[in-house]
This record gives sequence, structure tokens and C-alpha cells, in this order.
Amino acid sequence: MEQKQIQFASRHFNLAGVLNLPDHLDTTVQHPAIVVSHPSSSDKQQTSGLYAQKLAAQGFITLAFDAGYQGQSEGTPRYIEDPAVRTEDISFAIDYLVTLPYVDANRIGALGICAGGGYTINAAKTDRRIKAVATAAAANVGAVYREAFGPDATLLQTLEQIGQQRTAEAQGAEPMITQWIPNSPAELEQAGYQDRDYIEAVDYYRTPRGQDEFAPNHLRFTSLAQVLGFDAGHLVEKLLTQPLCLVVGEKPGAFGSYRFGWEIYDRAAATDKTLTVLPGVSHYDLYDQPAPVKQALAQFVPFFQAHL
Repeated sequence: MEQKQIQFASRHFNLAGVLNLPDHLDTTVQHPAIVVSHPSSSDKQQTSGLYAQKLAAQGFITLAFDAGYQGQSEGTPRYIEDPAVRTEDISFAIDYLVTLPYVDANRIGALGICAGGGYTINAAKTDRRIKAVATAAAANVGAVYREAFGPDATLLQTLEQIGQQRTAEAQGAEPMITQWIPNSPAELEQAGYQDRDYIEAVDYYRTPRGQDEFAPNHLRFTSLAQVLGFDAGHLVEKLLTQPLCLVVGEKPGAFGSYRFGWEIYDRAAATDKTLTVLPGVSHYDLYDQPAPVKQALAQFVPFFQAHL
């Protein structure tokens, strides 16, 4: 497999990606390609890069990339998580792929992990160039954070605080940079988190298991307003018609991928759709653990072969 470090244009700046080319690729003919989107707080060198490489080993051209304002992609201010940007980044990745003479513009697929799965679903609703949609442990990041802030009164209070902070920054205050999860197992224990997904998130992102210098666990506080107003499931019963392959772990957690998988499966307009629930598997097992990743790929590879 050949890997190319690339940059491609988004609306106002360049995004950083890794283009994975299968061994012995015949560049004189056109091939299918798959865009792979990372979770929130993540980058292309973590789980999305892992899936992109494994799909390339099965003969697909794949592109994993860093979201705008994050990782090695350009964009200021830094550490913004904007669902509209994250969604359109997928379309910009497709814009790049279709310029390559050896990519078939009519055989583009998309895969997303965790929040990247929700953004992939969101992109497919309106970008009809995406011919097949797959997700691993897809999460609706807006719903996750609305639930995390609890009752509606608390949610509204948080939005008031975001507005006040945005005003303060417009008037010259330093930006508020918060974090997605506790920064270490010790901080996790001190904070008293007991949910499986938070515990495993820290184990993945903040230990040598998955830690990466370009995923520093930073989030610009004011961008939470866009996250809190986002719903990846909006209009799926009308617009999400492409073939759909959803894989989730059986073990539930705060990030809701098991529940969201069922929601999308039940509501999506697609007539060709599958939901695979992996027994004994958690949300973060699907990020990098060999057996669950192999089980997910056992669904994704024939799915993309059939539909691309």
C-alpha cells in the first residue's frame, strides 16, 4: 500500500489528508474510493486512519483527513468543532478525489466513526455523490452533548454562558479552550466519571493506546453552540436513501452509538440497509481492538464491493 500525505482545498483554506492507494493499483483505469471521517476530538492518525488503511489493503482507494480547524489541517481560530464544517469537509474530500484520473466519480463511498459517522450520515443526505454509507459506532454528537448538559434549563443556561463568552472574546478576552474528556486516568478518577464510554475514551485518547500529538483534547468553548444545535438524524427518513451499513457494539454507553444505530436503521429512507450489533463489544472497542475492527470490516468490505 502506498500512502501519500496530501492537502486539498476546503472553502477558505486547505485540509490535510492521507491518500491510501492499494498495492499494484492500475492508474490507467478508474477505481472506487472511500472517504473516512474521524470522531470528534480525534485526527486522521487515529481510528479513521486505521480503517482507511485496512480498506486500502482490501483494494479500495481511501482518504482519511483532519477536520478543518483541527489536527494538521488549516483554519483559525483553532479547535473549533462545527457540525456544518465537519459535514462539508466530507464533500470537499470528495471534490479532491474526483480530480484524480484513477478515481471513478460515480463510485464514491463514505465511512465515519463515532461523531464522524453522524457527520457522514449528514453529508450523505445532501451530497448525492456518496453512493454508499457505512458507520462504525456512529454517534449523534448534538444529542450526546444535549443529554450531557442534562435538563433543558441547564442546557439553556449553558447556551447563555456560551453567548456571554463569545461577547467577551469579541471585546478582547482570551478565548476559552476547554477539553473533550479528562486529560488522564487520574483526572478521570478525580472527576468521578463512571460511564463506560468516558472511561474508555480516556484509555484510548489519553494513554499510549491511541494518543496523538495532533489530537490534544482541546475544544473552543464557544463552538459548543453549533454542536448543541445539531441533529445528525434530521430528515433521514426523507433524504438518506443510499445503501447503508451500520455497525455498533452491544455494550451501551453515554455516547449512545448503540441507540443511534437503531434509530438510523429504523428511520432511514434507504431500502438497502443493515445494522450489525457485535456481541460483547463496546463503543471504543470498535476504534482499534483487533477482533471488533475485523468484525466491522467483515461487514464493510463486501458492502462497499457490492455498492461501489
